[in-house]
Amino acid sequence: MTVSTRTLDVPGAVLTYDVANPATPSAAPALLLIGSPMGAGGFGTLRSSFDDRVVVTYDPRGVERSTLAPGAAPTAPGTHGDDLHRLVEALGGGPVDVFASSGGAVNALAWVAAHPEDVGTLVAHEPPLPSALPDAAEASAAMLALHETYLRQGWGHAMAGFIALVSHEGPVPADWAQRPAPDPAAFGLPTQDDGTREDPMFAANMVTLNTYAVDVDAVRAAPTRVVVAVGAESGETLAARGARAVAAALGGEAVVMPGDHGAFLGGEYGQTGVPDQFAPALRTLLAG
Repeated sequence: MTVSTRTLDVPGAVLTYDVANPATPSAAPALLLIGSPMGAGGFGTLRSSFDDRVVVTYDPRGVERSTLAPGAAPTAPGTHGDDLHRLVEALGGGPVDVFASSGGAVNALAWVAAHPEDVGTLVAHEPPLPSALPDAAEASAAMLALHETYLRQGWGHAMAGFIALVSHEGPVPADWAQRPAPDPAAFGLPTQDDGTREDPMFAANMVTLNTYAVDVDAVRAAPTRVVVAVGAESGETLAARGARAVAAALGGEAVVMPGDHGAFLGGEYGQTGVPDQFAPALRTLLAG
């Protein structure tokens, strides 16, 4: 498999993406592996399991190699969706298959709603979407509180609060946003504020995910086959609950896949899931 790195100018940003071409490609459409704020670097292990087809990974605008115009507002899912539409056009047009994880799954749902002709099959894995939950107000407030903690105290304190929130099982308590953030040192995180405020998760995603709701009618009307997936080991965490709620809103049930939220990781970002189980399950889902 040969990998080429390319760039794409889009309004307000320059995207960097990688195209992996197999020595002997199958007839299957190109497969996009996307996250948010996770970039292309999170999908190396998963990409290696699909060495029989063209696989495309990218860094969302403002993440790793992809740049944002100075002074840009936090990027909303709809803007990410438009970026992905332009990326597919640069590849020669759709439909493509898509595996989208976490915030990437939210962006992919916005993409399908706006540009349904681009995507043949979408596997949306654990979209952490508070608007779909019965406790939407509490979940949204908790996510916004992480953004505010980041602005006040920096990355370490915000990440400690993030770990606590995404590990919590069940509805978000009404007072969660008012609780003090955990001690970063308890998680081996830095306690000192380095002064930067450019982290895409805390500067942008914690804000933009709070204001986005899936356009259910548009997604259901799309020709795209949408599969919402949840990890077998994800329990009642916010992302897992989001997946089940989105699937129900679309008129179905979430498909259970091996592992948890990071099941496809094989050491990327220091995390290892169950990639040897996850990749075959994903291949089966994509095959329909």
